Amino acid sequence: MVKQYAVIGLGRFGISLAGSLFGAGQEVLGVDINEERVEEAQSAVTHAVIADSTDPEALKSIGIRNFDTVIVAIGNDIQASILTVLLLKELGVKKVIAKAINKLQGQVLDKVGADWVIFPERDMGERVAHMLLSPNVLNFIELSKEYSVEEIKVPASMTNQSLRELDLRARYNLSVIAIRHGRNINISPSPDEIIEEGDVLVVIGGNRDLERFANL
Repeated sequence: MVKQYAVIGLGRFGISLAGSLFGAGQEVLGVDINEERVEEAQSAVTHAVIADSTDPEALKSIGIRNFDTVIVAIGNDIQASILTVLLLKELGVKKVIAKAINKLQGQVLDKVGADWVIFPERDMGERVAHMLLSPNVLNFIELSKEYSVEEIKVPASMTNQSLRELDLRARYNLSVIAIRHGRNINISPSPDEIIEEGDVLVVIGGNRDLERFANL
């Protein structure tokens, strides 16, 4: 389903996010006060416009309230970031995601109405550390402080067995939601699916259980 996103702030993080959404077939509006950044973003988004996001009239003129989600990816101008989030919520934007560069800014963004505050540098640092410490983990999504979804390379000792035989739910308290065979992915595999060498399991469960399984 195609949704409409607006990304305000077209620095490295903003343009990377906008480009990924656009590449996934979504409608993306890029917004920045800097004309050069807007010019560079033209090929990475559906539309790109020059606008001051701290000006409520400018936000109204680009129809910001019509977007499903607005991401505030403004860099080091903390005041502009906070004011933008505040204005977006006052204008009735349903979902506002905001980038924060430190804990204090994150707390303020949360208080002025951001629905989700992200910390790209902190999160990426934690991601790299997690993958270095658990080399069998190829990718992961943290659902909460307690639960995650991870792509884990199958240990050699588990190949040529079915999911039923492995019984990861009973042994590790984990659920397999997909199996990746090379470029192919099998969603909701049957219990009789045989695990082959080189397969990757997409599993969901508690972080401690995932860590124990990934380090087999």
